Amino acid sequence: MANTGRNQPCACGSGRKTKRCCGTTTGPSPDQLDRAWLSTQAHEWAPELSSCTTADLDELLDEVIDLPLLDLSLHLPLPRLLPPPLERLRHAAAAQDPDAAANAAAAALPSIDTPSLRAHLARAVLALHDDDHRIDCDVTAYAIIDLADNDPSYLLFAALVQTFAVTAGAARTPAGLVLASR
Repeated sequence: MANTGRNQPCACGSGRKTKRCCGTTTGPSPDQLDRAWLSTQAHEWAPELSSCTTADLDELLDEVIDLPLLDLSLHLPLPRLLPPPLERLRHAAAAQDPDAAANAAAAALPSIDTPSLRAHLARAVLALHDDDHRIDCDVTAYAIIDLADNDPSYLLFAALVQTFAVTAGAARTPAGLVLASR
């Protein structure tokens, strides 16, 4: 049986064209759903920070940047084949050159910054807050709002740098292990 073209009658028998029936998906995309979920979470957590001063927010930012040191769930899933910007970051991390790693991370961040990756990190933050209470409410709120609103996200940047530092063997995992570089 030949494939039905987009402008042919749909194989389901509805009489409609395939592109208007079974050949098309409707509804929001996964990226739109992740953006909406992050926005909802940010609105729910925002009242936690309403009484914070600028100095408090600066301290919270420092704590958010250190979150990837707390748990591996706050590290990023890496592709098996690294695109050139991520490969440069891997080399800088392996050479233990912090300035080159920061520059490479800034260049690599746009290539991996997606709503689904931000939602992944937000879910990890929420899990650490809800399950283990390892993250207090203020830090959780700041991290969620950072992921939802900041471009680039401080937490995403810190997670990227820490992920490559650990995979290159230049930093320890949260459990204190040093991985052999590949």
